[in-house]
Parts: sequence; structure tokens; C-alpha cells
Amino acid sequence: WPYCRKRCSYCNFNKYVVPALDEVAVGSCLVQEARTLLRLSRVQSITSVFFGGGTPSLASPHTIAAVLEAIAGAAHLPTTAEVTLEANPSSADTLRLAGFRAAGVNRLSIGVQSLDDAELRLLGREHTAAEARRAVEEAQRLFPGRTSLDLIFGLPGQSQGAWARGLEAALGLCDDHISLYQLTLERGTALAAQVWEGALPMPPQDLLADMYQAARTMLVAAGFRHYEVSNFARKGALSTHNLSYWRAEQYIGVGPGDAVSLPCTITGAHGRFVPWGEGSSSREARVQTLEPDAWMREVQSQGHGTRRRVVLSSLEQLEEVLALGLRTDEGITHKHWGHFSPHLSLEAVFGMPGEAKTLEQQGWLVLDSNGLRCTWEGLALLDSLLPDLLCQLQR
Repeated sequence: WPYCRKRCSYCNFNKYVVPALDEVAVGSCLVQEARTLLRLSRVQSITSVFFGGGTPSLASPHTIAAVLEAIAGAAHLPTTAEVTLEANPSSADTLRLAGFRAAGVNRLSIGVQSLDDAELRLLGREHTAAEARRAVEEAQRLFPGRTSLDLIFGLPGQSQGAWARGLEAALGLCDDHISLYQLTLERGTALAAQVWEGALPMPPQDLLADMYQAARTMLVAAGFRHYEVSNFARKGALSTHNLSYWRAEQYIGVGPGDAVSLPCTITGAHGRFVPWGEGSSSREARVQTLEPDAWMREVQSQGHGTRRRVVLSSLEQLEEVLALGLRTDEGITHKHWGHFSPHLSLEAVFGMPGEAKTLEQQGWLVLDSNGLRCTWEGLALLDSLLPDLLCQLQR
């Protein structure tokens, strides 16, 4: 769902602010594309559905219900499947949230970003801290134990003390899942322009690292498991949907720019998307048309808006398994690696003298009977470790 009421100062995602929206047409195209891609995949069972954006909570519950009905009509959608919807506090009133629950949503991911009004203004958010609190409290009433919060750190001028106080406030409010994202300055955004013109100071890299480490320590002390680079959960409230990405499972992207995605199980297949219905047995990376009006025209004419298809080589699949799997605390098990590489084991690739051994000796990486994973210290440095590991894999 690529539409928003306004564009935040830091955002360069595929989002559109439009004066008027034909939601019936958009919803009809989401339904049609979901049916088409599920048919091409010959999917048998859905494990999760994630409505992302944009601001999916601006869609009507009727539209969400129609998409879920289409999915359930084309494949098995068990009652136990995780169905998440991203929501902004400004479009998360009681009536709307109750409508989403009635439509089949059973998990909410709320873009709180900050509980400080000055920080929210800096980020260009349209809600206040008080509105965010009310939205989270109402979400927890309707979706107990299944409400996740998003927070951003590393804002211009933000001190470690301010970040710690903000996180402490969020801990007093949050449910059993929280996602922390370091602010990234993206070219073309209002916030990046202000920083690059010298109007706003960015925290130095050492301070950003300290903020991240302090947050990890605080959350683990509060009973959260740091199960992925940016994600923390307690009481087993891990995101099924996002874990499927990190485990390199198969998923179907529906909507402009993959706004909705469905990890799924297909007999004898793993990967992104295998279009069995077109006679193919190769895993593909598929990219949907980004611009909504063009996407709708393509869906109406050919049933889907897939703009680009790339058949993934064995090496490309293993690169994804490596880069995604090491983001989690479980890492990559031998069994999981074997699904993608039956003839070349983890030990054969990374157990020999080379980059991985060096990283092990430095305390960043572990290769043992469970598989390959980062240490607690290594997880914070993953981006700097990956290039060496990818080079070793390619050799």
C-alpha cells in the first residue's frame, strides 16, 4: 500500500501522496495480482501475510479483508497464519483497528519512531507522542501480545542520554516486540539536505555504535531476545513473516514495489518465487512496477505488475542465504544451508583457512555443530564482516 498522507523528512521509500485515491480500483488490482501470482506459484499453503507501505492503515478494513479473502480462495490460509499490518498512530483509531481485526489482521506493527515531540517534528511525522501512546495502548487492547513498535535512533543532534530516555519510555509502553532502526540519510530527502547543508549535526559513528549497544543491553535486561540485527522479542513473539525473509524462504510480492508479501510453502521448493504455473522450476527474484498508476494498468491488462524477473543462480541464492541468515542470532544451520547447497557444506566453504577463520579468531563469528552465526559482538558489525565472507563463498 504505497500511499501516505504526507512524506516524512527522512523517507525515500516508494510512497505517494495523492489528492484523491480510487481505493476500489487499487483494492481490485491487489486482489487480482494476488490471485495471479498465487496461481503461477501453485502455492499450497501461506505461512504469513504482511501489509506494508506506505501507510496500509490508511486503507479501509474492507480492502484488507478483500485481499485476505482472495488469498484464502487461492491457497490454504490457516487460522494460525500471522497477518501483520503496518500502522501509523495518526490512522490507528479504535474503530479502524477493530475493523482491521475483524478483517483478519492479528498483528500490528506501529511506526512510533519516537516518543519525543521535538524528535517527531524533526522526522516530519504527523502524530504527537501522546497520540502514539494512545494508539499503542489501543492496539494492545485489541491485539494483546501481538503489537510491535518501531523506533529510530541516531537523529541529528540526538545524545545518548536522550536516546536512552526515549527507549526507557518505549519499554514502559511496548508489548513483546520492538524494532530499532538507525537513521539513514537518503539522497533526495528533506532531512538529508538539512544535514548536508550544515543546518543539522549528525551524531558521530562512535556515538551511533554506543547507542546501539546501549539499546541491546537495555532490551536484553528487560527480557527481550535480540533475534535479528534490528529486532527484539520476548515471550516467543518473534515475527514469523520477517524470519521467513531472513531464512531465505519463498515469498510473493503483491502491489506496487512489493507492498504486500506472502511467505509460502511449495512442495519441494525453497527460494523467492518459483513460477511453476509458467512451466519454470527455477527460483526468481521478481520486482513489481513501482509507480501505482502504471502498476494498475499492467495488472488490469496482464493480471500482474511484475516489471522485472531475474532467475537466481546457485551462487546468488547462497549469497542471499549468507547475507540474510547471519542477521539472526540463530545464524545458518547446516540443514538449512544444505537445502540450497547439497554438494558444498558450510564446513567446506568456511571451515578452511581464510576470512571466516580469521573472523572466528577475532571473536566475531562461530562455526560449530549448529552452523554458522555471528557472536553477540559480531552481530553489531555484520555489514563490515559480510564482504569478506561473500568473497570466500565466491571463491
